[in-house]
Amino acid sequence: MTHRSLLILPGDGIGPEVMREVRRIVDWMGEKRGLVFDVEEDLVGGCAYDAHGAAISDATMARALEVDAVMLGAVGGPKWDGVPYDVRPEAGLLRLRKDMELFANLRPAKCFDALADFSSLKRELVEGLDILIVRELTGGVYFGEPKTITDLGDGQKRAIDTQVYDTFEIERIAAVAFELARVRANRVCSMEKRNVMKSGVLWNEVVTATHKARFADVELSHMLADAGGMQLVRAPKQFDVIVTDNLFGDMLSDVAAMLTGSLGMLPSASLGAPDPKTGRRRAMYEPVHGSAPDIAGKTLANPIACILSFAMALRYSFEAGAEADRLEAAVERVLTDGVRTPDIMGDSGGTPADTRQMGDAILAALDASM
Repeated sequence: MTHRSLLILPGDGIGPEVMREVRRIVDWMGEKRGLVFDVEEDLVGGCAYDAHGAAISDATMARALEVDAVMLGAVGGPKWDGVPYDVRPEAGLLRLRKDMELFANLRPAKCFDALADFSSLKRELVEGLDILIVRELTGGVYFGEPKTITDLGDGQKRAIDTQVYDTFEIERIAAVAFELARVRANRVCSMEKRNVMKSGVLWNEVVTATHKARFADVELSHMLADAGGMQLVRAPKQFDVIVTDNLFGDMLSDVAAMLTGSLGMLPSASLGAPDPKTGRRRAMYEPVHGSAPDIAGKTLANPIACILSFAMALRYSFEAGAEADRLEAAVERVLTDGVRTPDIMGDSGGTPADTRQMGDAILAALDASM
């Protein structure tokens, strides 16, 4: 029996609904596969603000730093639109990323064959699509200083955001991308804007040097980020792993998200650096979708993105790649069988399912895999 620690933060909106289905998968892994988790649940986002006056409490943050992995649902909603900026629900997510030093954001974009017709692109362009965007998460223009709005007088203002990257930040995110490519199709495309941005020049230089020094066995290509966005919607299957900075990663991963057919299908992982003594990485896993307050409490939410985020946790935090494969295969089996939450029902029909029923179907597929 293997025990691992897991902190679950369901959050707001549909977060608790989709996370309930993850909790059932967690329990199944313990009962049927001997992979037992010590699970705690706590608050983050608007619900934490209601309880503590902050989007995440110091005690919850301290626990997040101790556990093997954090599972987060979603944060935010119109209920908290008027709260002060520094305690808005999203501040809890940002503090988790910052305090846990989660610099590597992994966003897979995989198109299940059963959902290829739901993509915004033609089936032949996305059928079999399986790409991974590795986004630098703690640097760049979102965190660079100065970051100001200055009143210039005469009704004029000036806003400044600063794009900043140091060599070590680029080296470590490039290393993550190359390492992941080695267990995939062994190809990395680095995207930046070296033609107009000095940070892009440095990014290109450092990625190239890191490749030459440590990862020459991996195929490396470079592409300007705007061209990369165009190529993602022209011929997305040309890519395997894409590595890019915080701003471009934010945009390009959302473009890639729409190739798969539904935001309800997309997981993500955010990883820190390996501990020098234990090798353990701090890690947080979350679905890409938001809190969807318009359907919260109606059991309409698709739990698959959250369930697939747990599959990523099995793979990257719990050394359980075989169980991650089993869970992903169960999801694919259910989709092939035509089980559909409203977001992936479409015109072709299928077996309608609410949040709980989708969880039931995935658990049944897991049982059948034994």
